Amino acid sequence: MPVQKSRVTRSKRGMRRSHSALNLPTLSVDVSSGEIHRRHHIININGCYKGKQIIKKLKNENDK
Repeated sequence: MPVQKSRVTRSKRGMRRSHSALNLPTLSVDVSSGEIHRRHHIININGCYKGKQIIKKLKNENDK
């Protein structure tokens, strides 16, 4: 099994870990409803994407 010859420096270790940072999801505001949502995702409430109706909302028996 391979074993490294020398200790990895703080600089090399930091460069390797530089891409592992956790980022918050990027948010957008919908054009039609003004709702905040994740980028490139359909809005759950009205089924819109980029201001266009993609999914038709189903009527519930409770809604009148």
